[in-house]
Amino acid sequence: MHTQPDISDWIGRTEIATDRIDLRPAMLMQSVVPSDHVLHEGAKLPPLWNWLYFHSPSPLEQLGRDGHAAKGGFLPPTDLPRRMWAGGRFRFHGDLCIGDQVTRRSEILNITPKTGRSGRLCFVTVGHHYIRDDQTLWHEEHDIVYRDDPLPDQPAPLPMPAPTGPDVSETITPSIVMLFRYSALTFNGHRIHYDRSYVREVEGYPDLVFHGPLTATLLAGIAQRCSDTRMVAFDYRAVAPLFDTAPFQISAKRDADGATAWATTPQGALAMQATARFE
Repeated sequence: MHTQPDISDWIGRTEIATDRIDLRPAMLMQSVVPSDHVLHEGAKLPPLWNWLYFHSPSPLEQLGRDGHAAKGGFLPPTDLPRRMWAGGRFRFHGDLCIGDQVTRRSEILNITPKTGRSGRLCFVTVGHHYIRDDQTLWHEEHDIVYRDDPLPDQPAPLPMPAPTGPDVSETITPSIVMLFRYSALTFNGHRIHYDRSYVREVEGYPDLVFHGPLTATLLAGIAQRCSDTRMVAFDYRAVAPLFDTAPFQISAKRDADGATAWATTPQGALAMQATARFE
């Protein structure tokens, strides 16, 4: 049996980045995620649009096979080759605004090796504090999962049923251009979003993978429609991948604590589920 290397000493590793929340990337984002936000200097940044900033431009020769920076810098050097966006949690203590100079303090919070039906897994949780004037305004915990390459005879995971009875629902029609624009805006070089031969022959997916963070951003937006007050918390979890080849649904439903939101695959299964709380 293959044992995973001990990388627990990466827990506690930190990284600091500073960026200005410029207007231009946010305006370009509105070509990917249409919204009724009026964007200008001083306007509030919509939830989860922080991913447009704080890029790490690793040199090309320092990238891994998937287009991401090779592991072993800030992120731990697990020997598992496939990286996936598993989920995360946000707490909004205040507003990030366009024009702000913001510091992001990142820390490796946890590393958990596991073995599942599909083989070895390694979950890494990264915490991010978004700080302006010595105050944490947004706090994010981001879950990454690393896994083995797929086996040729590996069974497909069983689909999970999606919730029913939404208060609001919308059809998202993905395209190669949509995926390209979001990859460009977030400086995301992961080849599963643009390299069809790589995604099929190496990662084992049937088509280009729709970005998990973009799905989460869409769900935060539709959840916000359920309330006129400010979002103070947003949790999301990826369940099944979405692809660029067919429209899918995003939906939201009010509940006692705020709203639940979810993305549904073209086949009717749950792709991502989220919860939001408001002031």
